[in-house]
Amino acid sequence: MSKPNYLKIMRDLREDADKTQKDLADVLGTSQTMYARYERGANELPIRHLMTLCDYYHISADDFLGRKK
Repeated sequence: MSKPNYLKIMRDLREDADKTQKDLADVLGTSQTMYARYERGANELPIRHLMTLCDYYHISADDFLGRKK
């Protein structure tokens, strides 16, 4: 089974912003290890973290999730 599209978007957003996984883990109030697990799909990203990342990047949840309109 292929990985969800949002995992690539999540990584691309971070890299485009020149941020480390640790930087984003700090934004979410979690560890770098847990953030890395979210980014590679080993753990599901909690809704509260999705909302925080959308606010951080100033994008909608649909854009973050790669949903087509």
